[in-house]
Amino acid sequence: MAEETDRAAFAVVRGARRIWAVGAVNAEAERLAALHSALERRFRRGDRLVYLGNYIGRGDAVAATLDELLLFRRALLARFGLFAGDVVYLRGSHEEMWRKLLYLQTALRPADVLSWMLERGMESTLRAYGGSAQDARARCAEGPLALTHLSVELRKTMRAHPGHERLLASVRRAAYTGDRRILFVHAGVAVDKPLSAQQDSFWWGAGNFDDIAAPYEGFARIVRGFDPGGGGPAIGPVAATIDSGCGFGGPLSAVCFAPDGAAADIVEA
Repeated sequence: MAEETDRAAFAVVRGARRIWAVGAVNAEAERLAALHSALERRFRRGDRLVYLGNYIGRGDAVAATLDELLLFRRALLARFGLFAGDVVYLRGSHEEMWRKLLYLQTALRPADVLSWMLERGMESTLRAYGGSAQDARARCAEGPLALTHLSVELRKTMRAHPGHERLLASVRRAAYTGDRRILFVHAGVAVDKPLSAQQDSFWWGAGNFDDIAAPYEGFARIVRGFDPGGGGPAIGPVAATIDSGCGFGGPLSAVCFAPDGAAADIVEA
């Protein structure tokens, strides 16, 4: 049972000649499309692709961003002979918030949880699927039944966008290469805990990520796509941050890693 749980939670990137990792998108669909155009010119047979979370939220082009992710995946599979598992999507903090928002009726203090999410940019995702902050607040005041109806309505609208619900349901907690040399995470990892016990560290970070100087559980390279502190991209001996501030006025970045974890190429849009 534990092995099946790990298989559902973590993606294993196998047989990679190189691995491209894409930083947080934050619903910047035009930047993502431009990055994809540049990536397609650099992509080679044997390459793999890992998106490091935060596709939705903040930006207004939520639906267009997910459409672009799906479109590019189909293009890579067709052109380069990839298998479905060769393109990996990690769950970012925004995807985690959206998952919890759809079950807001189960929260002890739904109004407080909602306010916390809205402060972190979830209103744009609500709007993308037919909701609004004002309506969601009103449903919180009405109670669990009203929130259940909100969840049903949001899901119904999401299903009207082909592939969106399935994509957001397929996101993984983290990913690593088959030889366990490279670990891919969204925002961070608590090096004092095993991989299976990270809990929210993947989405909200765990202290001084850039200071990680020794391999963690055998991983010689740890790559994250979102820096909660907004410190910018940095590639150290072990830790690599590829968040260039997309969604906060900065570009969107993708870094190509060799099997040994060395940074081999970088693209920005």
